[in-house]
Amino acid sequence: MKRHLSITLVIGVLSLATAGNALAGNPSKKKLVFDLNTCIKTAITAAPEVGEAQADLDLTTTKLQEAKAYRYPQADAMALFGPAPGAKREDLSPTINTDKPFSIKEMTWFTSADLLVTQPLWTFGKISENIKAATHGIEVDKAKKQQKANEVALEVKKYYYGVLLAREMKDLLSELQDYMTTGKKKVQELIKHDAPSGDEMDLYKLDAYSGTINKHMAEAVRGEQLALAALKTRMALGADVDLDLASKHLTMDPDPSGDIETFIERARLQRPEYKQLKEGLAARTALVDAAKANYYPDIFLAGVVSWAYADKRDRIDNPYLTDRFQHVYGGLALGVKWHFDFGITSAKVAAEQAQLNRLQSTKSYAEAYIPLQIRKAWLDMKEAEQVATVTKDAFANAKKWGAAALANFDFGIGNSRDVFEALEVYGKMKADYYQAIYNYEMAKATLEYAIGEQPMLSN
Repeated sequence: MKRHLSITLVIGVLSLATAGNALAGNPSKKKLVFDLNTCIKTAITAAPEVGEAQADLDLTTTKLQEAKAYRYPQADAMALFGPAPGAKREDLSPTINTDKPFSIKEMTWFTSADLLVTQPLWTFGKISENIKAATHGIEVDKAKKQQKANEVALEVKKYYYGVLLAREMKDLLSELQDYMTTGKKKVQELIKHDAPSGDEMDLYKLDAYSGTINKHMAEAVRGEQLALAALKTRMALGADVDLDLASKHLTMDPDPSGDIETFIERARLQRPEYKQLKEGLAARTALVDAAKANYYPDIFLAGVVSWAYADKRDRIDNPYLTDRFQHVYGGLALGVKWHFDFGITSAKVAAEQAQLNRLQSTKSYAEAYIPLQIRKAWLDMKEAEQVATVTKDAFANAKKWGAAALANFDFGIGNSRDVFEALEVYGKMKADYYQAIYNYEMAKATLEYAIGEQPMLSN
């Protein structure tokens, strides 16, 4: 067989994974037979990147809760306990004593508690814009999680179809090996009976072809084991699990309905990356507005309660005098807090604007790249479909050619070269046929990923 067959056997399979060798069936192992949807569902559930995306979503949810909490009152409380000098009412009446000496003997202890409650009334967007940014951020992380799930689904399809491709190649090689075995027996019989068409050179050719087929068979077996092991690893199945696929053959599913423009429009509506960009731009715009809000003051309502007590100090009830160690008072006030700086706020606004500009550039790239990705996947799918149709007819005709050449050879009116050429074309075309089906299924999977089609998961 030609080198082309070797390439066909392992393309898309040997590069699938670097996982450990898949083990053969073992009675002590748990036997699982999964279809494609079950493999996808299991892999998504076990995927660490999906778990990381969920953790990011949970983090963003807490940021939204934090942003909303700024709408409610905040309280600051402080309690003190310590020494304080004693004081008597006589020190102020009828005249203020300005030269009273300090006396350790008159020291006492005081305790105090202060409570400040503030209720934001108007912050010029500091609270509302951060709430808006966090809300859009949650949608961004939801889309990221879906994107990771779609990526896992695409990877699982590559492994799943890779296993089926390797198995089809094994069956084909077994078929070709059977032809070689049958042919060798026939030639040996002709030589034994000194038939004119019996030639030892044919035995050498058959042995050479058989060696090549055995080599390809080893490659196909290794490719199947690697792809199956990679699939098990992706699904987080342990070594005690013996996995097999519900699909027995590599078949071509129907085309997804629609043309390229239809798929591009569907991608704009449902692809996670588009949603990330849309929600991300809204979040970044809100963060820019929130940063600009720091140029303006905060208007709030404040409530104050203060209490202090010291044993050896007389209470002074005078609106002009406040005793830090002996008092009780409280009240409400309308407050304004305005922070001024020289360049800090403007730098923060510029930083948020830079992030917004960066995301807008990403959006421009995505709007150009995603349609190109869709177009390429659609064209690859159509090309693989045409190749599958052509090669199916080709290997069917080559099989007929081989049967006729073998019949002529049996009757002594043909030569072995025709038989070998027919088998070579048959093997190559059938291998190309299965490779085309694999290419078709992967192009279709890529197209579904490119338009944001979510995995069809069974409950």
